[in-house]
Amino acid sequence: VQLQASGGGLVQAGDSLRLSCAASGITFSIYGMHWFRQAPGKEREFVAGITGSGVTGSGDGTTYADSVKGRFTISRDNAKSTVYLQMNSVKGEDTAVYFCAAGQRSGFVTSRREAMLHWGKGTQVTVSS
Repeated sequence: VQLQASGGGLVQAGDSLRLSCAASGITFSIYGMHWFRQAPGKEREFVAGITGSGVTGSGDGTTYADSVKGRFTISRDNAKSTVYLQMNSVKGEDTAVYFCAAGQRSGFVTSRREAMLHWGKGTQVTVSS
């Protein structure tokens, strides 16, 4: 199993950035996919999640941390086994290493990092003010 995150870099406050995470070795479509981040000296925290193909219900299947709601958008392309994180209006406090993670095969989203089955290596996002 491999999750390869990319797209990080140095941007200015107010800019946009799109992260990608390409997965291999798993049946990508069934997994709930997640983005977490970890700033220096802080614990890894949930950013966003999107449900897998087996989860039905109202809404678009996305969940966000309050700190990014309205600015970040998570999406997935099952044909490409890739999950994205579109980051708009970035702020200094968004500076962190961003990790993608595959959750449970049930496809549900959870903010609990201990529930993730597979992790990528992370990509650094630095926002200058």
